[in-house]
Amino acid sequence: MSDEPGDDRDVEGPRESGGDPDERRPVADASDPDPDPGDGSAEGNDADGPSLETDGEGVVGDRHNPEPTYPESDDDIGGISTPPDDEEMPLADHIEEMVLRLAVVLLFGAGGTAIGLLWASQAIEFVWFNVFPYEISEVPPPHVYHPLELWLTRIKISSLLGIMLALPAFVYECYLFMRPGLYPNERKYYLAAVPTSVVLAAGGMVFSYVLVLPILFEYFTYYAEGSAEIAYALGETFDLIITLTGFLAIVFQIPLFIMLAIMMGVTTRRWLAQKRLYFWAAFAGLSFMFTMDPTMMAPILVAVTMILLFEGTLFVLKWVGRE
Repeated sequence: MSDEPGDDRDVEGPRESGGDPDERRPVADASDPDPDPGDGSAEGNDADGPSLETDGEGVVGDRHNPEPTYPESDDDIGGISTPPDDEEMPLADHIEEMVLRLAVVLLFGAGGTAIGLLWASQAIEFVWFNVFPYEISEVPPPHVYHPLELWLTRIKISSLLGIMLALPAFVYECYLFMRPGLYPNERKYYLAAVPTSVVLAAGGMVFSYVLVLPILFEYFTYYAEGSAEIAYALGETFDLIITLTGFLAIVFQIPLFIMLAIMMGVTTRRWLAQKRLYFWAAFAGLSFMFTMDPTMMAPILVAVTMILLFEGTLFVLKWVGRE
């Protein structure tokens, strides 16, 4: 049995594996659009490009990872362009700038109050004889109950002029604070809001003096007559007058704030109309918070005024076709 070639397979196996190199080349995939040339030359692939390594799932040989590039501050990011002057600032710098601009507003308010002190006594007399529902000869005289009450009342009545000057200053300082983040058209809207703010503040004060205060004091007189002798204290009476007048000067800014928010794309008229009940509740809360009156007459008048201004602005926007 040792003479028979029983291990021919073992002898020929290595000889076949060392045969022609073309026979060891893997068969090209039929789906390959550019199969290797049949002449067995490996230089054909090297001439076209570098050889690529694979891990069975994809090419991993050419690992070219360039550094990511970021757009400049004035380039488009995600289809939204940034304002031309927008730049990053540390939080401490923002806070410092905001405090300085608030100081400018307070300076305007203090200056207006100081100027108003020059005519404070005449203003007190004029207001006192026109808010009561009596003839001038029947108006009850004011009563002073502590030494500084008259001087404090003069300062309070002068503060109305300070509020009128501080409101447009506040709007303008807000514009300067937000200017780097605003687009040119938004800057135009904001600058136009400064004189509008003055007109609305004056309108709010006139509305308070002509309509709200006479109604309020007529109501006070109606429920007090016949049960007590009316003796109005100077300080407390002017506290109510100044609070209502100053608060209504701010309340009359509601149309301006709504228009600015819509023009700048912060909100829409449709959204405000859908959330009107929330705004009504907020208006009522603010009026009861800032116009304390045990009879509840003053907060009700202020809340109704705020709601009417809100709804009137929405009506005008709908009428002009602004949604």
